[in-house]
Amino acid sequence: MTDASQPILRINALTKRFDDFTALHGVDLNVAEGEFLAIVGPSGSGKTTLIRILVGMDELSDGAVWLRNTRIDVVPANKRPTCMVFQSLALFPHRTVGQNIEFPLKLRKVPPAERKARALELLDTLRLPRDYYDKRIQQCSGGEKQRVALARALAFDPEILFFDEPLSALDYRLRKTLEKELKDLHRRTGKTFIYITHSLEEAMVMSDRIAIMKAGRFEQIAPAEEIYARPVSKFVAEFMGEVNFFDLRNGQAEGLLMTPETAAALAGRSGTLTIRPESLRTLPEGQAADLTFEGEIVAEYLLGSRMQYRMMLATGQEMIVEVLRENGVAGGIGAALRVGCDLSAAHLIEEARDAAA
Repeated sequence: MTDASQPILRINALTKRFDDFTALHGVDLNVAEGEFLAIVGPSGSGKTTLIRILVGMDELSDGAVWLRNTRIDVVPANKRPTCMVFQSLALFPHRTVGQNIEFPLKLRKVPPAERKARALELLDTLRLPRDYYDKRIQQCSGGEKQRVALARALAFDPEILFFDEPLSALDYRLRKTLEKELKDLHRRTGKTFIYITHSLEEAMVMSDRIAIMKAGRFEQIAPAEEIYARPVSKFVAEFMGEVNFFDLRNGQAEGLLMTPETAAALAGRSGTLTIRPESLRTLPEGQAADLTFEGEIVAEYLLGSRMQYRMMLATGQEMIVEVLRENGVAGGIGAALRVGCDLSAAHLIEEARDAAA
């Protein structure tokens, strides 16, 4: 991935209004050449509106979109060096695989022999047999259709590929396979991918960075590991997975026991302390941790190799705890549970930032 200080795509103060409703509020974003960026967010957050503007399907209300040194929001969609892979794939069902892949090249009046050579090359790239060139789309499986759609998108060598939830209609097993293939395809082609998805898991598996949207704004843009461990708001923390929240006031929180060193480190600080369930470990009586919690198990769930517990603290607050199955707690529902974690495993969302979110 190229240095983000020299972006291939720059979005400046992009705003989109529909009558009295503002779908995008002055969005700014830089995308590095060769980056795989995933844009995620709940329904209605503005993801699809943004990508439709970037590919030229909709017009922006204010702002600008630059591809390197060229402003492209004023360029018609069919003149932009970009391509879109839709959720519906939009393949021609009564044409062959080869005809589908060659379609954008035919529009650009590329000679037939050159078109076929490019189509066969792309079949190799997408790991489809060359004899699929003459196969009807209707005879292809769901995964094969996905690969054909990708081949067609790559046919005229676009600078950026946009994806609008292309895997959402597939079954779980095929989706997981194609996630890895897309990541591998990105690595092999070196293209810039911008990927819209509802699935946080997809985004974390494939992307270099994740941009989380909320109500027409970017809430946080960073690598998955950073967003998961250091969310900037409660919204982001919850969006990235299950999490425990504790209201910290001047270094104190109800139900939270601290070592003197931890109390000193948190002294005078206020905000929301976040702790992921898997960061907690069970503590034998007499053993301490930087942060310790004591309560009673009110529910337990088997999650394959892990056990998840809901525990009730004396304060009435519930916590979620996840441990490896072999480290599970005897006694089940009603049993006492004592857990803890290192201070480094917790993250404090400062009060001012969370209020702004």
